Amino acid sequence: MLPHSVISLVAQATASRRLVRWLYRLGGVGLIPLGMLDNSVVPITGSMDFVTILLCANHRDFWPYYVIMATLGAVAGGYLTYRLASGEAKGKLGKIISSKRFRWMKSQLEKWGVGSIAVPAVLPPPFPMVPFLIAAGASQYPRGKFLAALAVGRAVRYTILGALGYVYGRWIITAARQHIYVVVAIGCAMLLISATVAFIRFRHESAYAR
Repeated sequence: MLPHSVISLVAQATASRRLVRWLYRLGGVGLIPLGMLDNSVVPITGSMDFVTILLCANHRDFWPYYVIMATLGAVAGGYLTYRLASGEAKGKLGKIISSKRFRWMKSQLEKWGVGSIAVPAVLPPPFPMVPFLIAAGASQYPRGKFLAALAVGRAVRYTILGALGYVYGRWIITAARQHIYVVVAIGCAMLLISATVAFIRFRHESAYAR
């Protein structure tokens, strides 16, 4: 019999897959809540990138629109996490990253400034972005610089993804239709891995912080 934690993770992955599918059907508007989820303490790894590429591939003439919406969603989600980390939820979010890792991230913020936020914002999964958002909020990093760095980094990232969707749109759609079960399986695997990693990281960092 499977452990309760494993069953819970599978259920979360299934629910996440349905949610992502529903948000995809909303088009550009769906990228706003999806971006907020992707930059939360339990990110849906890879979903934001995949949906952005697919939307740009399906509607090639409007790919700049989807890039803008993806960027807005990511910045909104990042700012929400930043605000939570700097406000009343600071103590709870602080348990997600250990004090040792927080000190290291804070030193990176002091050393590299906006670069320590902009560069991670460009990098693809599985590079963790949320700990940097939490560290920036908890350390009271200037809001203006934070938003500017996050917006630039995410804009670069989604412009690249949108361009890929525009250039290789037909190939992406054809491949997705011909191998739909493979795509679904990969998506489910990514969501399950994301939930598992988030669960393990939370347990580890919480235990370490005590």
